[in-house]
Amino acid sequence: MELIRKPLALVLALLLSSVCVNATPLLNYTDHEPLGGTRTRFINDVFFPAIEKESQGRLKINAHWGSERATGYNALSVISEGSAADMGTVVPEYAARDLPLHQIFKSFPAGPTGDKQIAFFRRVYAEIPAFPAELHHKNVVNIFFGTGYPVAFFSTHPLKNLQDIRGTTWRSASFWHQDFLRNAGAKPVTMPWGPETVKAFQTGALDGIMVNVDSGYDLKIQKMAPEILVSRELWLGHVYLLVMNEKVWNGLAKADQDAIHRAAETAYKTAGQAMDNGYLNQLDALRKDGANVRELQHSEVEHWQTVSRYPEIQAAWAKEQTAAGVTQAAPVLEKVRAILADEMR
Repeated sequence: MELIRKPLALVLALLLSSVCVNATPLLNYTDHEPLGGTRTRFINDVFFPAIEKESQGRLKINAHWGSERATGYNALSVISEGSAADMGTVVPEYAARDLPLHQIFKSFPAGPTGDKQIAFFRRVYAEIPAFPAELHHKNVVNIFFGTGYPVAFFSTHPLKNLQDIRGTTWRSASFWHQDFLRNAGAKPVTMPWGPETVKAFQTGALDGIMVNVDSGYDLKIQKMAPEILVSRELWLGHVYLLVMNEKVWNGLAKADQDAIHRAAETAYKTAGQAMDNGYLNQLDALRKDGANVRELQHSEVEHWQTVSRYPEIQAAWAKEQTAAGVTQAAPVLEKVRAILADEMR
């Protein structure tokens, strides 16, 4: 009997050893948006395959879209905890209390686009340790930057220029943009995104909405507010952080961490162009849907920056954050401002 047990034990040990050697790490990814837009398609069709290729098949991504594992508002906490998802996309605006410094990006009315926008975010993270540190405190590490489409002004009445918003009622979800609108003479309001927004247009409670151009299109705002002003320069400052649970990241082999970094570098080579192409396609879709779309001239964007009085708003925000204990707010804001100015040259 003893002679039989030893060969059986040896065979079992060899089988278990083989399973362990051939085991493929399966990383669960969560995204609040459905698979279909430019950003989600790029992640699924370019970045994830690059990870598998660079890791020689050692890493596999199990993607969950459309808030299946986490919503945009709780993604950070879900990934930080690490049981329902190992990695996913986090929108800093939805986690303002946990990521106060990340709110700085949206405080600028204009910014770089395409490749330059990606270069800006990568440079900020490389030169300002406070940003990756803010994620570290939530047990996550960023592995890829996704960017959003520019801001568009959807209006129910014709807009010769942005001065025509004076005296009218506009919706914006961003506290920064609400102040921009107020300083420009409009009445900013907040309301839930979705049916409530549509109803507000139908009842005449809204004259316009300031939102990223693709979100406006997705909700068919152009059907009710077909007069649209937009510009590549009117950036949303809306970064999509593709983060991984820090313990999961640290548990990966160095070769697999390097593979993910290489995959990101590969994806960055075409990400900017993909967003630029997507922007043009978005404008075409709006026009085909009957909207009157005009791209602003550079001088008009400069005027918007002036009337928004954004430096005053930034200064007030930094003072409030400092009083609340975010002591790095003012110096970090200055560093971001310098990098942004350099990237816009």
